[in-house]
Amino acid sequence: MFRLAWRHSVCRDSFALTTRSLAAALLGPERSQQGPLRSLISNPLSYRSPVLQPQPARYLSPPVCRSMASGGEQESTCHKHTNRLAKERSPYLLQHAHNPVDWYPWGQEAFEKAKTEDKPIFLSVGYSTCHWCHVMERESFQDEEIGKILSDNFICIKLDREERPDVDKVYMTFVQATSGGGGWPMSVWLTPELKPFIGGTYFPPRDQGRRPGFRTVLMRIIEQWQNNRAALESSGERILVALRKGTSISANPGGSPPLAPDVANRCFQQLAHSYEEEYGGFRNAPKFPSPVNLMFLMSYWSVNRSTSEGVEALQMAMHTLRMMALGGIHDHVAQGFHRYSTDSSWHVPHFEKMLYDQAQLAVAYITAFQVSGEQFYADVAKNILLYVSRDLSDKSGGFYSAEDADSVPASGGPDKREGAFCVWTASEVRELLSDVAEGSTGGATQADIFMHHYGVKEQGNVAPEQDPQGELQGQNVLIVRYSVELTAARFGITVEKVNHLLASARAKMADMRITRPRPHLDTKMLASWNGLMLSAFARVGAVLGDEALLERAKQAGNFLKEHLWDSETQTILRSCCGGEQHELQQMSPSISGFLDDYAFIICGLLDLYEATFQTEWLQWAEELQLRQDLLFWDDQGGGYFCSDPSDSTILLQLKEDQDGAEPSANSVSASNLLRLSHYTGNQEWLQKSQQLLTAFSDRLARVPIALPEMVRALMAQHYTLKQIVICGQRDDSDTAGLLAAVNSLYLPFKILKVFDHITFNATVG
Repeated sequence: MFRLAWRHSVCRDSFALTTRSLAAALLGPERSQQGPLRSLISNPLSYRSPVLQPQPARYLSPPVCRSMASGGEQESTCHKHTNRLAKERSPYLLQHAHNPVDWYPWGQEAFEKAKTEDKPIFLSVGYSTCHWCHVMERESFQDEEIGKILSDNFICIKLDREERPDVDKVYMTFVQATSGGGGWPMSVWLTPELKPFIGGTYFPPRDQGRRPGFRTVLMRIIEQWQNNRAALESSGERILVALRKGTSISANPGGSPPLAPDVANRCFQQLAHSYEEEYGGFRNAPKFPSPVNLMFLMSYWSVNRSTSEGVEALQMAMHTLRMMALGGIHDHVAQGFHRYSTDSSWHVPHFEKMLYDQAQLAVAYITAFQVSGEQFYADVAKNILLYVSRDLSDKSGGFYSAEDADSVPASGGPDKREGAFCVWTASEVRELLSDVAEGSTGGATQADIFMHHYGVKEQGNVAPEQDPQGELQGQNVLIVRYSVELTAARFGITVEKVNHLLASARAKMADMRITRPRPHLDTKMLASWNGLMLSAFARVGAVLGDEALLERAKQAGNFLKEHLWDSETQTILRSCCGGEQHELQQMSPSISGFLDDYAFIICGLLDLYEATFQTEWLQWAEELQLRQDLLFWDDQGGGYFCSDPSDSTILLQLKEDQDGAEPSANSVSASNLLRLSHYTGNQEWLQKSQQLLTAFSDRLARVPIALPEMVRALMAQHYTLKQIVICGQRDDSDTAGLLAAVNSLYLPFKILKVFDHITFNATVG
């Protein structure tokens, strides 16, 4: 997947480098296989280096014992080591606060230390709910020997990619270019000037066959830094030059956006080529939800309803959404969606739950309801928001980032296991659901019916190939195997009876599950992801006419303005955190918001305005767009930089050109600018939207599958936004009826306005 992402990101006519040709170009033909970069990752031999000098661990405090709240009870925790990350507030950094490693957070203290001591920097990037980040932390960063090698020879920086996506994107681009892949944990070695010279992802602690372990890699880098430093620095500099050229995105003078119908047709064909017909989704395993693809397909259908391609696009989207909702990627007991499926049938997920997935999927499902009128899709959308309201909501009105995949099994033990909170043994189900179902064939119990419907097996229903670490042996991941009608026929009872029994069973299982040790909750509240969730509550609330959901959306809007908006500096703040007792804490020092923070919040505010017609939200959206333009707009090439171009510590000024797990902020901005131009009459925003699309025109024309959200913005410009104006008092029943009628329809290229009689007459007359 990351190889595909890199190929989409840099393979332009002027810059198409494979891993091998990149090495050859930067190191020379005679060195591409045996130069410093290559030698570091081949032939797993140990080295001894005179750079390794025993030193006292000055950064470590004596053992620290303290009482910590855990699951409502106090437990005493004694730590052998404590490093400076203990003073941080990021949940991810705090997970490493007791490693025997002299960790620094990203910042000037670490940079100056590297320059003063003339040491290379080891940058480790991850996030708090990352499974393989936990594995590497347990295997390598808790290892005393590896910790000493790191601390004595490198300036070690730990970075939360969710707090600093600008830093993560720069070095991930480097890793993808030089290794052909990427992911987290990301491990990158930098010069004291922050220039990368080698990188990778997860390393096992010790050598495994021909694969070098982390200790071996460290020893090789130490030796190369001492003996071949000039070559390392030269190679790294050449890679940066190539990356600056290869990632540049700008509009040609006098250019214009490509034709929307042509781009949309190509995007559809590329998606259709990768579509998997049996279970839906795109490509085989692993399968990701990809809401941006589904939203594009429904938009494509809306303007191609009479064509076979339009019908096929709708079928692809609806089938995928249905199969995901029936699959194990969907939490049937406690709602919400897991991150992705490890198999092609959506059965066995990677169990973490991310806020941005919940937000985008809620919008996708409520859109499917508008398209089809099927209550099934509306119910899924509501259940997603139920999960978010219950488990990812802060009392301040904000939303937490994620729940971890790993937790301690109910049976106890020191080690966490992936999915332990969510999976079930057959014996657990039988014990919990032992009541006989009245009127059923053969005196079946509630467990019999539930196990049949959700595919629960005595030996567990997870295939060994989906469980490489053996954590799910004998366990069951719930997946709907039969329709309610077939289950009813199997046990000789009515459909209504089955629905009642299954709902009762799920409620009992939910009550049981909350007694288990919970997964780690990342209480960091990110501006961008809160903006996505603001859209979800506003749009679902508007479609369903649900005042409770709309009220929750307003609370989210107020949270963003009160806690993540610095009115003095007119700046969005990236994040804040819930504390041990879930009191809200600002990051210190605060991190200014990035492009996605502005773009996603603006979109959320526009959705909230169309759901409530309270002008304060539209006015704030206008203010934020002006700030976004000032901070990130590229006057020379068009489009927006992902981060502040004046930050000298960010070596690549990137414009995100892929709609991935989250939509590109440039894609969302193209739509925001268009919507705002219609609401305000500001033609400059319309022109900016066109310039942005022009800057990405080569990408849109060749690989639109990389930017389906931006293709939707291009389509909106082509087909023009339809202005729907309702004249009447907001609380009148007639006005409410008209709004309900509009919101019941899927009209992707529209803006909605409501005026009372006086205002409307003054406006048009």
